[in-house]
Amino acid sequence: MRTNMKWNRKTSAFLILAGLVLFSCSQVKENKVDYSWVYDNIEFDMPRVAEPVIPSNSINIADLGAVGDGVALNTQFFAEAIEKLSAKGGGSVIVPPGLWLTGPIVLKNNINIHVEDGALVRFSKNFDDYPLVESTFEGIMTYRCQSPISGRDLENVSFTGKGVFDGNGQAWRPVKRFKMTSNQWRNLVNSGGVLNDKQDTWWPSEQALQGFILAEGSNIPALDTFEEYLTIKDFLRPVMVSLINCKKVLFDGPTFQNSPAWNLHPLMCEDVTIRNLVVRNQWFSQNGDGLDLESCKNVVIHNNSFDVGDDAICFKSGRDKEGRDRGMPTQNVIVKNNIVYAGHGGFVIGSEMSGGVRNVHVSACTFMGTNIGLRFKSTRGRGGAVENIYISDINMIDIPTEPIQFNLFYGGFAPVLDDGSSSSGLIATDAPAVSVTEETPVFRNIVVKNVVANGFGNAALFMGLPEMKLENVRLENAVLKAPKGFTCIDVEGVEFVNVRIIQESGPAMTLFNSQNVSLDNFSFENNGLPGLAISGASTQNITVSGKDFSSPDSQIMLVGGASRETVVVR
Repeated sequence: MRTNMKWNRKTSAFLILAGLVLFSCSQVKENKVDYSWVYDNIEFDMPRVAEPVIPSNSINIADLGAVGDGVALNTQFFAEAIEKLSAKGGGSVIVPPGLWLTGPIVLKNNINIHVEDGALVRFSKNFDDYPLVESTFEGIMTYRCQSPISGRDLENVSFTGKGVFDGNGQAWRPVKRFKMTSNQWRNLVNSGGVLNDKQDTWWPSEQALQGFILAEGSNIPALDTFEEYLTIKDFLRPVMVSLINCKKVLFDGPTFQNSPAWNLHPLMCEDVTIRNLVVRNQWFSQNGDGLDLESCKNVVIHNNSFDVGDDAICFKSGRDKEGRDRGMPTQNVIVKNNIVYAGHGGFVIGSEMSGGVRNVHVSACTFMGTNIGLRFKSTRGRGGAVENIYISDINMIDIPTEPIQFNLFYGGFAPVLDDGSSSSGLIATDAPAVSVTEETPVFRNIVVKNVVANGFGNAALFMGLPEMKLENVRLENAVLKAPKGFTCIDVEGVEFVNVRIIQESGPAMTLFNSQNVSLDNFSFENNGLPGLAISGASTQNITVSGKDFSSPDSQIMLVGGASRETVVVR
């Protein structure tokens, strides 16, 4: 009887323990985060993004002999773990807490890199660890140094965990003197490298400086042979994470920071999920973009934080003829619940968008101190169409220039300067139109609503091309506070509904060479100047509400060839 009692007690304890394990497992399964809300209220037919399925195999790099002391180079152990898992059909490379120095990591099918909390993967700053490879940058096929993390023609790739990937980018990037304090500049110069002739820019090596001189200020030198590129290899900074033509890609959890050039660059990928990331670069990081999504299809981007040195969340699709020939738009993308701090643009399309961008939803994002909030940029020669873009529920504070900017003269002659100020006083002069060809960029069918923003420049800038207007844009439910008002140049079919401009000086709205523009429930500050300034002989059919402009003769200013018949007061 006693024996049975002992057996029963042991059995009971075992059963209780087993039950707890089963309960715990069921709880993990039941508590799996539900991200179905990401697909709510999407304006187009958005397919569910397929996530990678990774086999349960795993290898801890420390078990292979890797040392996390920040000194030992662990490149071979990352490669060995990936190779062994690949032989088993895939699995997870486990990176435990520690400082893991490594050269490039090359991914294979069905591989997850899992960086545990407390793990820091730092990439070597020895340029010899990064061979010159055929790649792409700024929408052009070229040669670049191999990326710290890369994969091509893969399926089922993921990055998980709460650890950090650090690209050691300060070893690669040039630095302009005015972007540093005196002490920072002195320390940088004393660390090595070389200065240009003007002594105002630091380069990591003489070879990098010569590459810049040879490229004549471009990031992509026009050389003919591989051997020529080798002579300026140090100048050819890689993006940190390069994934080309991959399917079912997941970024979930880690921090990606300090990239040599762009941080994350999925190119021609399908079914991409980017969530719960921290993406960081110093504000002065040259070409320090956060995410450049190029020619990708079926993507969700949510719950991320960006604090970078260039554009934060940027969509591209190739540059000029090469992008048009590729013919792969970035399409079917959801961007929700992201925060951007420093950055040239919070959410950006362009300027390399020659393959087109379409079917994009952006909502519930916050931009704090970003140079420009919503930024759309292109120029003559690009071609491509940006269309069916839906943006809502955006809050922005402390924007140095425009909270919203469309600039189709990016990098070229424009009726206004790139910072939004007029090139010839209050009213811009005519820019000559050119023939419409396949090289003409098209931006149309864009809705922006529920926006609150304050900034230190202009309320907004909408600028199309004389030969191809910015077309069918609707701004609804917006409060924009800035020293200067809203400027529209070469737009057509633009609607402003329930828009309030809180400007300190000048007109609230300036329209130049624009047609079929309507303002309904449009309010502005009465600062002694008219609320609406209309210019340009080609401007016509500007419709305003009588309740907004009860005294049109004093509230509407007509200059630069605009006639009274231009305005229709309802």
